[in-house]
Amino acid sequence: MLKLKRVAIDTHRESIAYLSRACTLYRAEEFQALGRIEVKAGSLCIPATLNIVDDPGLLAPGELGLSEEAFRLFGRAEGTDVSIEHPRPVESLEAVRAKIQGRVLSEAEYHAVIRDVAAQRYSKMDIAAFLVGCASFMTPDEVLSLTRAMANVGHRLEWDHKMVVDKHCIGGIPGNRTSMIVVPIVMAHGLTIPKTSSRAITSPAGTADTMEVLARVDIGTDEMRAIVEKIGGCLVWGGRVNLSPADDVLITVERPLRIDTREQMVASILSKKLTAGARFLVLDIPVGPTAKVRSQEEAVRLRKLFQYVAGALDLPIEIVITDGREPIGNGIGPMLEARDVMAVLRNDRGAPQDLRERAILLAGVLIEADAGIAGGQGLRRARELLDSGAALKAMERIIETQGPSGLSITPSPTGYEVLAPRDGVVISIDCLRIARIARMAGAPAFKGAGVDLLKKTGATVRRGEPLYRIHAALPADLGFAADLAAQDSGFVVNGRPA
Repeated sequence: MLKLKRVAIDTHRESIAYLSRACTLYRAEEFQALGRIEVKAGSLCIPATLNIVDDPGLLAPGELGLSEEAFRLFGRAEGTDVSIEHPRPVESLEAVRAKIQGRVLSEAEYHAVIRDVAAQRYSKMDIAAFLVGCASFMTPDEVLSLTRAMANVGHRLEWDHKMVVDKHCIGGIPGNRTSMIVVPIVMAHGLTIPKTSSRAITSPAGTADTMEVLARVDIGTDEMRAIVEKIGGCLVWGGRVNLSPADDVLITVERPLRIDTREQMVASILSKKLTAGARFLVLDIPVGPTAKVRSQEEAVRLRKLFQYVAGALDLPIEIVITDGREPIGNGIGPMLEARDVMAVLRNDRGAPQDLRERAILLAGVLIEADAGIAGGQGLRRARELLDSGAALKAMERIIETQGPSGLSITPSPTGYEVLAPRDGVVISIDCLRIARIARMAGAPAFKGAGVDLLKKTGATVRRGEPLYRIHAALPADLGFAADLAAQDSGFVVNGRPA
């Protein structure tokens, strides 16, 4: 038997095992590097991808190392006796091959694939093959089967409350932190809203990254339940509560490959809302030339698919198609976005009005799920709760109950201003470009990094006036972001790139 060792390497949702080439119990040559193995301790068994180690300082010949992700999944203490074996054949891969060849898969086949994905029996290559096969085509009934399968392998939350509501945006718009305003408004009204949110993968900030500036978000299922029972809502990281583990694994492959089909988007979002116990969902679909959804026609097709799948799953859904032509708010990056959110909740004079109005709109739709509210009165009620300070008090309860982060809402001091090259009017702002610049500056890894927009679409500018300010934690990051902005600032002034 080998002795288990925890290897402090973050392999981001991928289970990696490490075996010394000098191992005397197993010949490393018998196990292909980067191949799959099974790690066993008694009846416990997990699959992992094998790496061969030549450095005796990292791993002794009698040890088997597990990456942080694999060690967490294995759940055994260091020093535990373990063995390794060649993996059993993954039968569900036959369904993946069939999908690549163009066949419509059955619900049973989707369940088999997703069970193996959640159990991490698929390599990243296998997952990529499945995603590409599904991206080629999926029928609406296949999307429904995939959604059910993803929901069934996760932990499902059940609530005693009659009405549990939720809100989601399909993403793609920098600064669109409406959830952090919608949740306290809805809580202040009295509806239950257990909001789980994601961290950024390819964007400058996810809602969980921004909320982490204000409060703890790395909260387990039991603690989340206690928080919601106590105050009526929360804003936590969904990855910790394990609601749709297969989706979390799929995302780690599809985002870097930029595979983001509407079918996979529907299955991902609705599976997580089902497992979170939502009984009414408001979905925001921003539409714009550099958003995920580029046209009204595409938005309507996506809306119909959401409605079909949600209806089959008995999940009432209201879909709001919104303006996605430019970033929302002023700040892009965790601290800058948290600053904007708190400015809106405090009703500060300089708070970004586009963020405020978008949040009121979505909160109003959610509030109308309350049978005690007359039709058409949700918007008025949402505005009243925000204007009165009731929403701010609800956010303060969330922060206190989840635990304050102790961070200050201050951007990184190292900055660089991107200037207007001519007099004129800002015609458009490229969401993708601005997000990329903010990420190059260090967001979300550095909470204070990002982009602070000083001008928005329609603003009049003079030559040499700053369009936006880049904040970075490191001089190197600032240089990378400034170089990217110099190539293309993302702004169009008077019909020409700025």
